Amino acid sequence: MDPNAPYFSRGRDSKEASISPPPPQRTGSASSLHKSGHVIAHSHRSSFAENLRGLPPSPRNQRHPSFTQAAIQELLNHPPAPRQHNPRFAGRDWRDVSIGELVSKDDVTWVQMDTTVEDATMALLKNTSSNVVIVREDSTSSSPLSTFDYNDLNAYILVVVGLANPGEDLVELYDSIAKKAQARISIPLRDIQPICRKESLVTLQGDEDLPKAIEVFGSGVHRVLVTNHNSQVVGILSQLKLLEFFWNEGINFRAIDELYPRLLRDLGVGSQQIIAVNADSPLTEALNLMNQEGLSSVAVVDNGLNVVGNISTTDVKLLTNATSLPLLQNSCMHFISVILTEEGVEKGKDSFPVFYVNPYSTLAHTVAKLVATHSHRMWVVESASPSPSAPGTPSLGPTVLVPTPSSSQTSLTGTHFPSVPAASTLPGTHLSGRLIGVITLTDILNLFARSTGLNPSDPSEQRARRRRSSSSSVRPSIESARASLDIRR
Repeated sequence: MDPNAPYFSRGRDSKEASISPPPPQRTGSASSLHKSGHVIAHSHRSSFAENLRGLPPSPRNQRHPSFTQAAIQELLNHPPAPRQHNPRFAGRDWRDVSIGELVSKDDVTWVQMDTTVEDATMALLKNTSSNVVIVREDSTSSSPLSTFDYNDLNAYILVVVGLANPGEDLVELYDSIAKKAQARISIPLRDIQPICRKESLVTLQGDEDLPKAIEVFGSGVHRVLVTNHNSQVVGILSQLKLLEFFWNEGINFRAIDELYPRLLRDLGVGSQQIIAVNADSPLTEALNLMNQEGLSSVAVVDNGLNVVGNISTTDVKLLTNATSLPLLQNSCMHFISVILTEEGVEKGKDSFPVFYVNPYSTLAHTVAKLVATHSHRMWVVESASPSPSAPGTPSLGPTVLVPTPSSSQTSLTGTHFPSVPAASTLPGTHLSGRLIGVITLTDILNLFARSTGLNPSDPSEQRARRRRSSSSSVRPSIESARASLDIRR
């Protein structure tokens, strides 16, 4: 495949908000429930030659964090006090709050099965409130058939650049999609449905109470479509939006608010089975891991398993035009520097997103970070005991897989971005620690559900459904690593 052929020739119209270190204050839920509508704009289709200009060099040699190490650590240990809660929910039991009160029709963006992947991507970039667009048969239909999100966009990009690992039954389809993209032939969403393997659509009626939603989310479902009695979609509720609601209004819901001061170590939540990627590995390794394992993000670690960053499927928005093609052959660490550069340009100042906690972090601190970074998971790093009388982090070794870059990795020709220093030189990385676990939105919502007498199903069932039955050479090593510590370079 011609590496200079653009898979998206339009420039980005939407950028991710910069993430600053301090966790957010609790704010009234109403602020996140009503967003403006989404309009799909069309821009000039520029050629690869027109777009071919170098991205900014790595900022690590000349940029410095806006906060000192001591200031960042203080913010991590002592999040700001919560604001006044939303009076709309004052005095109410959370079990009496309906799902429809947490959603807005403004979060719903429709596309059709015959909408091109390029136009669907533009709609997705604009829908920053729910990070998903709903797919229907045609403009006259009100029945959702599927969704298109950043996981699907990641899968599509891997197919187009020839880095996917299809099963034998999909090789012909993958080749056809890649050839059409190279020839600039429009590809409708209908044609890529086989590569968008995902969990089934789950719908809940807006007048159902929150216990139903928290039970569904605690079972591992990431989002639900909210409908009215006529089966029309009136909103989208995600795990993150529900957790944000409980964080902002937790003061009204004692059974849940009482969990916040407790330590992660005492709550026993999270997992010690982690899949990470080495900072020096090519970006394609991270994208393939997320695609094959059904993950929304992976930890980026150095040779000592210290967390140096995070790459999520949402970050593929930086790969949606031809000028970004060389990023795929550069390192994960370099891609993180590009992410920080984009965020710095957006806000006019440096920021360093913090995606980790330790076993002695409180649940409140962990939830505040999840809400601040809009993340689906926090990486747990080892930490010394906060007091002489308390034991340190348990010595039981985690299962961490850091796959070796594939020697058969398809080569991408093109201009390399400037080389970057070692991962450990990035400002703020020395504040983390050795990766020992992960805690997800599912883990926390499952805890909420169980602590309030609900019975969510085992989340591992949903995780297994999302995991792809890939023929990739990475798959056997991942499966074997789940039972024992297997760290390779």
